[in-house]
Amino acid sequence: PNRMVIYSVYIVNRAGSLIYHYDHAANAPSTETTKTYDRHPIDLVFREGERLVVHFGDKEKIGLSVVKVNGEVVHGKILPSGQRILDYLAEPSNYPVRLQFAKPRLTSNERIMLGSMFHSLYAIAAKLSPVERSSGIEMLEAENFKLHCFQTLTGLKFLLLTDPRQSSGETLLRKFYEIYGDYALK
Repeated sequence: PNRMVIYSVYIVNRAGSLIYHYDHAANAPSTETTKTYDRHPIDLVFREGERLVVHFGDKEKIGLSVVKVNGEVVHGKILPSGQRILDYLAEPSNYPVRLQFAKPRLTSNERIMLGSMFHSLYAIAAKLSPVERSSGIEMLEAENFKLHCFQTLTGLKFLLLTDPRQSSGETLLRKFYEIYGDYALK
């Protein structure tokens, strides 16, 4: 049987604020990659924020975060020992070093920002439409995902990120709305 592959669910209120999100990480395609670097310095430039992200270098790794160093899971930009990853990588005696990279998980602030960005894009799409009273964006198709959107009469938006091979998420989004309505009104 065909089953729907869901990556994420978001609910955005009429003001553009994210009020709920759910990520189903088990369904997300893996972006993890591992490489051993034999000597210092390595050919990558990192951007350090909440986590250590490849900013320049190997084009297949740009945008990925360091998630493990020599098999040990890191916490943001810090090794389990408490040492900063960049300090560890700056020491030639620590080589060879094996780094594992993965797509970084979105922070709460990034999710909130994306929710309000989608709200704005939705409004822009409705304004640009040559047809009056356009429904805005109902589906956005990308190479690696589809974003399905259902807007209620009250302006609440239900967003569903799915596998790009999914045909439609409207039935499921309407069911989410029904469940949400039952929950919100009780």
